[in-house]
Amino acid sequence: IFTAYFREHHIGVQHQKCIVHLTMTAAALTALSVMSLLSLGYLSQDWTSPNQVEQPNHPRPHIIFIMTDDQGFNDIGYHNRDIHTPTLDKLAAEGVKLENYYIQPICTPSRSQFITGRYQIHTGLQHSIIRSRQPSCLPFDLRTLPQRLQEAGYATHMVGKWHLGFYKRDCLPTRRGFHTYFGSLTGSVDYYTYKSCDGPGICGYDLHEGERVAWGQGGRYSTHLYAQRVRKILAAHDPSSQPLFIFLSFQAVHTPLQSPREYIYPYRQMGNVFRRKYAGMVSVVDEAVKNVTYALRKYGYYKNSIIIFSTDNGGQPLFGGSNWPLRGRKGTYWEGGVRGIGFVHSPLLRRRKRVSKALVHITDWYPTLVGLAGGNVSQMDGLDGYDMWETISSRKESPRLEILHNIDPLYNAARHGSLKNGYGIWNTAVQAAVRVGDWKLLTGNPGYGDWIPPQMLGNFPESWWNLERHTEAKKSLWLFNVADDPYERYDLAERRPDVVKQLLARLVFYNRTAVPVRYPAEDPRADPRRNGGAWVPWEGDEENWEAFYLRKRKVKKQKRKFSINLLM
Repeated sequence: IFTAYFREHHIGVQHQKCIVHLTMTAAALTALSVMSLLSLGYLSQDWTSPNQVEQPNHPRPHIIFIMTDDQGFNDIGYHNRDIHTPTLDKLAAEGVKLENYYIQPICTPSRSQFITGRYQIHTGLQHSIIRSRQPSCLPFDLRTLPQRLQEAGYATHMVGKWHLGFYKRDCLPTRRGFHTYFGSLTGSVDYYTYKSCDGPGICGYDLHEGERVAWGQGGRYSTHLYAQRVRKILAAHDPSSQPLFIFLSFQAVHTPLQSPREYIYPYRQMGNVFRRKYAGMVSVVDEAVKNVTYALRKYGYYKNSIIIFSTDNGGQPLFGGSNWPLRGRKGTYWEGGVRGIGFVHSPLLRRRKRVSKALVHITDWYPTLVGLAGGNVSQMDGLDGYDMWETISSRKESPRLEILHNIDPLYNAARHGSLKNGYGIWNTAVQAAVRVGDWKLLTGNPGYGDWIPPQMLGNFPESWWNLERHTEAKKSLWLFNVADDPYERYDLAERRPDVVKQLLARLVFYNRTAVPVRYPAEDPRADPRRNGGAWVPWEGDEENWEAFYLRKRKVKKQKRKFSINLLM
């Protein structure tokens, strides 16, 4: 019997006692020892001492959290000079760049972990995304980040993409902690018409004001529209009377690739049309952030504000994105899918103008922001995130030592995976990924695993797509030291079976805490053709639909103007 001591990373992660007993057969855990954990950095801290975080000595700050959609690691100016983002570059340079920051590989998982502070395995959302016709959303028993901030006295507003389910009204942003909401509920919409499709012919209008459909906004580019709404919120609020939390969730730079022509023109030398349009969309986001930060200064928020910028997942090279030189792309557990762009800009930072290599995960924003708001994080059971403010602001050591990227039992099983290949500890046919210290382990099918150079050439994709073609037959397990090998080029699984076994044991540990996967079948009642032409909640509240249908009839003539977008 072997007893290993790990910092607790699952339900009750904020508790100060961090002793977890893993009891397994001696044969399964041969070669494990307490001394071997030293190589992972586990015994370098005094875990019995409470991790006390200093409370800020300033008034509760205004918090602006900006999230972009599908922006790749190589798609910001300070990572790639070919992309023009002067505002984002300046904000990051004057703040703290998070260069060891992790997100999830697709939309819904990142957003759910940001807003709940919990891994996907603890919310039932560990498989895929919430599609528009699925009767699913965030678990109703979980207190969200904006709900906690409301309890702390904040005015909370959300602008932009939701993508966390809407089949019931209780799933809507205004029922999950936001005082106001303006944006789209589905995963992808046309930037001008706000039409969203979930399969051929299953299309509807998707722009909402609170809990009502916001008809009549067609023709206005969403990135401009959302930035304008944030400026209106800032202008209407008194910064001295109540702290403010705004979640600005751009749909950019997700497909469809649409941008006003004047933003594409500076990239006219790019031979690849997809890349050119995509870069223009990034520049629109940069300008939108400039307008928001200008409003923060103009209306008296800036000196007591914290601006956080984060992507939601890696870029999609098929549609102009780039994660070079990282391996993989959106939808994969390679670094290109889960390592994100992130930075914090604030006059309240104690040590600014620096790059942080501290390990940070998207779940960490929940306890970090609740702590800044004056909430008692230690009393919040079940969080997987850590309060990172002192790490980010004062350069203190990160309390986070590991990340569960995910365990997805429904994903296509790896053909060559087995319990035997996992040393009798873990079935390597299951898609899973975990990072412990500097080590990262992947099992199952992690997704497309090539390194994709920047697609600058005009004859996309033939001339560059195969430049880094990399295939590995009959594999279902990989191990990398991502500190020494951030591009995941040197698989050490065969050379370090001792580390492999330890990380497989961590997957077993996490899997024991997982809740059942919730991935229901699509509901035909969600079809917009049954609901007045828009994507709206379809379960319950039938008595409220009469006014909705009357309003829809007034704009019925606009229907022909919409262009169908089948890209998700």
